Amino acid sequence: MALSRIWSAFILISIFVAVIKFTATGEKQIFSSMVVGKKGDSVQVKEMPLSAAEPSLKAALDTSGRVAAGDLVYHREGDKAVAVRAQAANGIIDTCWDAVDLCLKLIGVLALFMGLMSIAERAGGINLLSRIIGPFFSKLFPEVPKGHPAMGHMIMNFSANLLGLDNAATPFGLKAMQSLQELNPKKEVASNAQIMFLCLHAAGFNIIPVSVIAIRAAQHASDPTDVFLPCMIVTFVGTMTAMILVSIRQKIRLLQPVIIGWVLGISLVVALLVLYITTLDTAGVQFFSSVLSNGLLLLVILLIVLGGLYKKIDIFDAFIDGAKNGFDTAIRIVPYLVGILVAVSMLRTSGTFDVVIDGIKNFFAYLGADTRFVDGLPTALIRPLSGGAARGMMVSAMMAKGPDSFASHISGIFQGAADTTFYVVAVYFGAVSIKDTRYAIGTMLLADLAGIITAIALAYIFFGHLN
Repeated sequence: MALSRIWSAFILISIFVAVIKFTATGEKQIFSSMVVGKKGDSVQVKEMPLSAAEPSLKAALDTSGRVAAGDLVYHREGDKAVAVRAQAANGIIDTCWDAVDLCLKLIGVLALFMGLMSIAERAGGINLLSRIIGPFFSKLFPEVPKGHPAMGHMIMNFSANLLGLDNAATPFGLKAMQSLQELNPKKEVASNAQIMFLCLHAAGFNIIPVSVIAIRAAQHASDPTDVFLPCMIVTFVGTMTAMILVSIRQKIRLLQPVIIGWVLGISLVVALLVLYITTLDTAGVQFFSSVLSNGLLLLVILLIVLGGLYKKIDIFDAFIDGAKNGFDTAIRIVPYLVGILVAVSMLRTSGTFDVVIDGIKNFFAYLGADTRFVDGLPTALIRPLSGGAARGMMVSAMMAKGPDSFASHISGIFQGAADTTFYVVAVYFGAVSIKDTRYAIGTMLLADLAGIITAIALAYIFFGHLN
């Protein structure tokens, strides 16, 4: 029900903002942009008599006939000054194709990893993993029986998230949701275990933000890896926030020796890893992160295959059975992806995000506060909706302000600080046909908010000296 209301609100607000822009500012192309427009198209925002333009703008147009001002480009058409901007996202029609294209790409990945999971299950690897982490997870997931395969599936998902392996995390997570659904007595209502799992997953605890480092390196930042520590701290805070909030709702006692021991143990491992990484240069960090993440993934695949050979199971048959399930899952989530991506597209093409960002910036400017963090807020606000769009916002901030600017660094921290909440809700709950998400979305958004606040504080602590 919560997702239904939020989705409806996104669409209604988008259309409302578009109508206001059409009537008040004369942005004539806004409706066509929202429906059939394509990302990168030139959209006319406004036009005015050249005589009414500011003297500096008029002089520049008289000289060159074309001048850039922020994200707008002014050009001269006779005795008029016309402002255009590049469309930020595809319209509704192309977004539907984007959703299907994304699912087509997911089919192969889901088939591969769910096939490997099937081998691991038949060989007993998942049960072994469940017994190892059972003492800890049995406290956080009291409704899941000890040794249940869902325990192993969840730890595989969390491990992939920890290493920044998005392609592996999704199949493992979907498999975990399916396993938890088997224990769910009300098939259309999210269970306590599913909510706890998905909130922890969406918080996205991550050791090294590989994709953020790669983008910063591609943009020629002087130190592409300097955001990894803030990103890791922010994801840890978000994860702890999600765990505490869900535990309060589910009346789970966190002050138990097993939980405290595991949390402290994980914290110690992370701290030692951080100490090691701080001794490396930029090239060393990139090499280490690549070897750690991809090397461990290959190790997991090797152990699964060796386990299957040791147990003398039909490995390829087990793989095919799991891969078929991956194909079915990818097809099943298409409607949910179409719905959420269309709503996000409408928010962006209608200019709703621009209105929100301008309002926040004006509010903090009125209070006399430092507004530098607002330049990175587009990444933070769109991150719960779309990872790709947030990545684009981060790159845009880097290009506009420079890769070594404050805006670039805070955008990078926002990008590496959490998962895509609404995408996760749509895909994971959609894969098991959950309609009532209960308090899951609210908890995830509160964890996101805790991450945003922490990210802003850390950005000023680590990079406050930058412009």
